[in-house]
Formats: sequence, C-alpha cells, structure tokens
Amino acid sequence: MSVAFSPSSSLYPGVTHYGGPSAVASNSAVVTQKNELQTARPVSAKSDAERPGDKSETEQAKGVQRELEEAELQQLQALKARDREVRAHEAAHQSVGGQHAGAASYSYERGPDGAQYAVGGEVPIDIAAVANNPQATIDKMRVVQAAALAPAEPSSQDRQVAAKAMQIMLQAQLELAAEKSEDKTALDSADEDGEKTALNGADESRASTYQRISDLGNTDPIPDSLSFQATA
Repeated sequence: MSVAFSPSSSLYPGVTHYGGPSAVASNSAVVTQKNELQTARPVSAKSDAERPGDKSETEQAKGVQRELEEAELQQLQALKARDREVRAHEAAHQSVGGQHAGAASYSYERGPDGAQYAVGGEVPIDIAAVANNPQATIDKMRVVQAAALAPAEPSSQDRQVAAKAMQIMLQAQLELAAEKSEDKTALDSADEDGEKTALNGADESRASTYQRISDLGNTDPIPDSLSFQATA
C-alpha cells in the first residue's frame, strides 16, 4: 500500500510529514517508472527514424509513377496530333479530287487511354484517261494533279500520283493538238472530188500520231487507279 503524500502526526504533533521509508520507496518507484517512460519515448521515435528506407522507397515509387504518367501523356498528345494530321491530309485529297477520289481508309494505333488513333491513311484516285476524248482527259488530270498536291505536306506517293497525272495530261494535249492540226489540214486540202481521200488520210495520220505519243518513253504501263497516302 502506498502512503506517499499521506499526512502523518505520529512523532511531532503539529508537524506534517510526507512519506516514510515505504513512501520513499514508493516515490522512488514512481519516479523510476516515470523516468523509464520518458526514456522509452525517444527510443520509439528513434526506432521510427532508423527506418528511412520505407519513406525513400515510397517516394521512389511515386516518382516512377509520375514518370510513367508523363510519358503516357506525351504519347497520347502525339497520337492525337498525328490523328488530326492524317485525317486533314486525306480530307484535302477527297475535297479536291471530287468524283475521281474514293473513300479514305486508315490504319490505327491504340493509345494509353484505350482509344484508336489514325496514324496512316490513303485515298484512291482514278487516273484513267477518258477514251477518245483528249480534252476530257486533260481536264480530269488537272483535277487529279491538284488533288495529289492539295495537302499542306504531300507525301512521296502523292507526288508520284501528281507526276503520273502530268504525264497523262501531256499525252492528251499532244493528241488534241494533233487532232486539230490534222483536221484543219485535211479540210483545207479537201475538195469535192478528193474530200473522202483527204479525210481517210487524216485518220491514218492521226492514228500514227497516237502511236508516237504512246511511245514517249513510258515503259511502265499506267494503272487506272492510284492511291494518295499520308505517311509519317
């Protein structure tokens, strides 16, 4: 039983005593226990401070996560910009090509957000000459050439299509000039008796001119259709 801080009047009346031997012992125990508690608390704090690795690893994990998020954000922004560029490129071909241009088709890449973004595309274009009509062929090739070069940055494939259209247009212009020249010559030299012979000769001359034009160093056959392409 603790008697600490209990008043006593056993030996000296009127004098208040605080604690005897047992009280001293009790007080000493209390003080000792209190001191132990006071010394134990810094040990606990020190124990927490002695584990800096936990905090460092957490901060490192957060840093890696932030780096991944920034990389994904940059990738997403790049894909969105590429998608806009490709679609604008093909839309320019279609808008100028009109009836001679087909529907656009795209190749896609999945972004970090799960959405699909266009990274490549193409638009087919009809470059076949109009049969027996050089003037119509000339008009058509002008449209094809303009459509090929319509985007702000034509691809190498676009420039090839424009070159093919120019080649076909030049052939048609030569054909048209030959037709006008030969028809005029035939009409001027024709008379009532020789009109039929002159016209037949004009037809033969025209056929010969067509053959020469078709042999203008074009060793590769020109297909009836090519495609515009958007490339990186």
